[in-house]
Amino acid sequence: MERFKESMLKLITETSTKLPPDVRKAIAEAKAKEDAATRAGLALSTIAENLEMAEANVSPICQDTGLPTFEIKVPVGANQIVMREQIREAVAEATAQGILRPNSVDSLTGKNSGNNLGPETPVIHFEQWEKDEIEVRLILKGGGCENKNIQYSLPTDLEGLGRAGRDLDGVRKCILHAVYQAQGQGCSAGFIGVGIGGDRTSGYALAKQQLFRPVDDVNPVPELAELEKYIMEAANKLSIGTMGFGGEVTLLGCKIGAINRIPASFFVSVAYNCWAFRRQGVILDPVTGEIRDWLYKETTAAPEVKEPAKSAVSSGERREIVLRAPISEEQIRQLKVGDIVIINGPMYTGRDALHKYLMDHDAPVDLNGGVLYHCGPVMLKNKETGEWEVKAAGPTTSIREEPYQGEIIRKFGIRAVIGKGGMGPKTLAALKEYGAVYLNAIGGAAQYYARCVKKVNGVHFLEEFGVPEAMWEFEVEGFAAIVTMDAHGNSLHADVEKTSLEKLEQFKEPVFV
Repeated sequence: MERFKESMLKLITETSTKLPPDVRKAIAEAKAKEDAATRAGLALSTIAENLEMAEANVSPICQDTGLPTFEIKVPVGANQIVMREQIREAVAEATAQGILRPNSVDSLTGKNSGNNLGPETPVIHFEQWEKDEIEVRLILKGGGCENKNIQYSLPTDLEGLGRAGRDLDGVRKCILHAVYQAQGQGCSAGFIGVGIGGDRTSGYALAKQQLFRPVDDVNPVPELAELEKYIMEAANKLSIGTMGFGGEVTLLGCKIGAINRIPASFFVSVAYNCWAFRRQGVILDPVTGEIRDWLYKETTAAPEVKEPAKSAVSSGERREIVLRAPISEEQIRQLKVGDIVIINGPMYTGRDALHKYLMDHDAPVDLNGGVLYHCGPVMLKNKETGEWEVKAAGPTTSIREEPYQGEIIRKFGIRAVIGKGGMGPKTLAALKEYGAVYLNAIGGAAQYYARCVKKVNGVHFLEEFGVPEAMWEFEVEGFAAIVTMDAHGNSLHADVEKTSLEKLEQFKEPVFV
């Protein structure tokens, strides 16, 4: 197995930096359905450009490379102990190269291991089979979409859909509700894997296993094939759209599996995955560990996902405003939902750990008039110059900061908060009262935004919080984001959620009876 570690490093790199052909095809088809002059069209344009940049730079598509999960099938007699250790070595090396973000955190102390290794990280599952070859599949599922996973216990009452019973129609309602509740927080348009039955653990495992199926395959179970087709049609009538901006495409793929359950339990488990659907697999030689073949590869000429016309940005119906930080309250009060804001100057990253810290402490920098970016970047230190370099820097899901954000805006005079997926009523009220805005960047577009960072001016709490949670000082140029919550009490996210709920209600009546 002298080539096994090398093969695992190749697999990790391919998975993190390049989407498989079936996923790229689904994104290209979605882009073709959206008007380029809409917010959804702009988002898909940014996604398209980001994909090209990630592949060209051999850098992460999205800065959140998730919890690497390996599903491995081995012939009888294979040394799983050696393979596990070499996978761990490959993961640590990929982290050191900036292909993976250090994401393994001690649940008790909050300490980041710095190399993605720790108790049960990465996740490695082995299964024996009768074939004389090794199959390794890898999925990198980020926290934003992982947090939108959901599990239902039937019967249950669902918002907008009413009673979901212990039958296929009840399953139908659960899946539609799962898509609705994700909104733009899971970086829609997304893919879902669904597990029917099992217990709470095996149901979720089955749901995640469905994500390894090709996007364009057909379920061998006729009832489930029919349900998958129905969900794809119905979900895309909810008008949630890319990033939750509204639009024609909300769901890019739906795969459903079923296993037996006990009489007392009926679980429907949904694994939600963002548009940055990073999964790949390889077939290995059982003796050398060398790659024989890739599992997700071109079968037909897939449409290319390239940068479209600039009509989304230059549309006469939308304003484009250039701001240099620090920003005044007067400048902020002039902005409205839908404006495209181009930010130049200093910008500070801040995620969960920093928000919690700032509630009870002073900030290490002057944030008055400043821009706070919900971002956990992938960072590498140049060994020759000692300077930090940004490898990936897309937004994280903002709703996690809802308990803190309003108070932090008030306390420090922050004028602009950037993230993805929107925030709630407490933050909206604070934006209106204190004169601030929420700007939605495009989730997953980590290369697109990394190029806007011209210099890293410093870092705070690196030792205490680790790379993703540290407070990074960026100097940015041409950083574009869309106003989705303004200082006048308007929220695009609240509007889309209300509209999608109204549309969800049309699917209340039984279909599969």
